[in-house]
Amino acid sequence: MPKDVELRNELLANAHRVKYTIHLGNTKMYQDLKRQFWWSGMKRDIAQFVANCQICQQVKAEHQRPARLLQPLPIPEWKWDNITMDFVIGLPRTRSKKNGVWVIVDRLTKSAHFLAMKTTDSMNSLAKLYIQEIVRLHGIPVSIVSDRDPKFTSQFWQSLQRALGTQLNFSTAFHPQTDDYLPLAEFAYNNSYQSSIGMAPYEALYGRPCRSPLCWIEMGESHLLGPEIVQETTEKIQLIKEKLKTAQDRQKSYADKRRRPLEFEKGDWVFVKVSPHRGIFRFGKKMKLAPRKRTPYPTWVVDLQDVQISEDTSYVDEPLRILEVGEHRFRNKVIPAVKVWWQHHGIEEATWEPKEEMRRHYPQLFYEF
Repeated sequence: MPKDVELRNELLANAHRVKYTIHLGNTKMYQDLKRQFWWSGMKRDIAQFVANCQICQQVKAEHQRPARLLQPLPIPEWKWDNITMDFVIGLPRTRSKKNGVWVIVDRLTKSAHFLAMKTTDSMNSLAKLYIQEIVRLHGIPVSIVSDRDPKFTSQFWQSLQRALGTQLNFSTAFHPQTDDYLPLAEFAYNNSYQSSIGMAPYEALYGRPCRSPLCWIEMGESHLLGPEIVQETTEKIQLIKEKLKTAQDRQKSYADKRRRPLEFEKGDWVFVKVSPHRGIFRFGKKMKLAPRKRTPYPTWVVDLQDVQISEDTSYVDEPLRILEVGEHRFRNKVIPAVKVWWQHHGIEEATWEPKEEMRRHYPQLFYEF
């Protein structure tokens, strides 16, 4: 092909625009023309000609890479402020008639909640479910991203705000008007000031209080990133420990006013407080009439560091014999009982025990009796 630009353009126009060629693409057009024509840079010229064809640009599907660069969503500044949501539907129906999963993901931490739902649930039902499972744990989001119709996101926002009892601009106080108070009560407790730690439980857990309609703007003004978050979280943990220590000291000072110091010296005689661990009776008497302390014993000063305790060391009261058989009425029941004389105790300290329990654990006593 001669080096004539006008001739080449006329050839390309006839090969591309006439009725029997129907605006072929550059690959097909090159394959057809190279059988009869050739010139240096032919493939490049064909591609440029096709790319400049106005009809092709208007009609044909675009096979090139997208013309605009990706615009990622801004990185959230805090946990569960910005969420994404989508639905997995068409699942087998469960016993509770649920046939879908509502997936809600925090865009910052990527932590997610998978909520069982019905595909027929209304916006109001979804809003209540969101409050029960998300708001009570993480507070109210700043933004919601969904692949669904923008109208869906708008309707969900309105349903959520109605369930919370707030206006669209989040300018009113937190006055819930629904019947589902429990999740909101849990959220209100965890997001309110606690005197023992000097902050809200959510602030201790997450580093700051969760967003709510009452403190919407306050939370939006916090800008902590990277090491600053770690530093503030560490400082809050230390502050919590100090507050708890102060609260414990204050509680101890109040309690000690109603108590007395108790010290023992060598040779003092003391009672041993006991609990009814054997059966329904203690030392032969019913609960209210039973003695609560054992016979006084002398005290000894023991150096705990010198005491060697073996792993198999134990103290067990073994029954010596049955003294007599009887019955005891306990409320509306008649319970067969036996009076047992125990090892290491005098006969006057014999106790009444349930007969069946003693027969199960110490059958030899009944052979002797």
